[in-house]
Amino acid sequence: MSTVAAAAAKRLEGKTIVITGASSGIGRSCAFEFARTAPRDLRLVLTARRADRLREIADQIRAEVGDGVRVLPLELDVSDPDQVRGFVDRLPEEFRAVDVLVNNAGLVKGVARAPEIAEADMNIMFQTNVTGLINMTQAILPIFKARPDGGAGDIINIGSIAGREPYAGGSIYCATKAAVRAFTDALRKELIDTRIRVMEIDPGQVETEFSIVRYYGDKAKADAVYAGCDPLTPDDIAEVVVFVASRRQNVVVADTLVFPSHQAGAGVIHRRQT
Repeated sequence: MSTVAAAAAKRLEGKTIVITGASSGIGRSCAFEFARTAPRDLRLVLTARRADRLREIADQIRAEVGDGVRVLPLELDVSDPDQVRGFVDRLPEEFRAVDVLVNNAGLVKGVARAPEIAEADMNIMFQTNVTGLINMTQAILPIFKARPDGGAGDIINIGSIAGREPYAGGSIYCATKAAVRAFTDALRKELIDTRIRVMEIDPGQVETEFSIVRYYGDKAKADAVYAGCDPLTPDDIAEVVVFVASRRQNVVVADTLVFPSHQAGAGVIHRRQT
């Protein structure tokens, strides 16, 4: 193990990490990356709506790294305020001292433009991407603030380039990610007198189930999004998440924008000719 990897492992050892949207994509990759980085003493709380997927991931992590990583799969729909409100009370005692919250759960629905945006699509995007993220943060923050010297803990929000550069056909999704960015920046200022770190990672194009959800399960349309491109993988983003979480306590990697090499903006993508 390199000196850098050893330092990261030491800083994460003994911590409890909550990851939302952990059943696939970036959330799933984060679970594996944390486990591989600190395999000797770590607790992972993996949440999502698909409990069966979470149990499979928990089994896979145990098989790969052994018993040093305790994994708790927990069904949770962050768009449901009542579920989030009861989240901490549902945690077994050994998982309640949360150290890191990765607010990853999010989705996009459709490419409709006003005035033809479906109200149901609009509502689920805001309820998941914005209200769900804020409610999860408020559920976990009291744990962080109860620690000595003003409190300690990490909040890592997964934003998007869409929160910086709105694009046609994505107005609602872009608005939700802009809201996440504003909330993140305000929260960091509100917690400046604590040791609670507030960080945001904004991916560019990443190939996950994101586009399949956007196109209501139409895989052909989803695949076309990545045609002629070499998009980021969920593992690429997970590496960044674990990197920011494993810096010295005094280091806040507040704002990270991550592109694949063929991208230079929300709509600036070079596609190979086929």
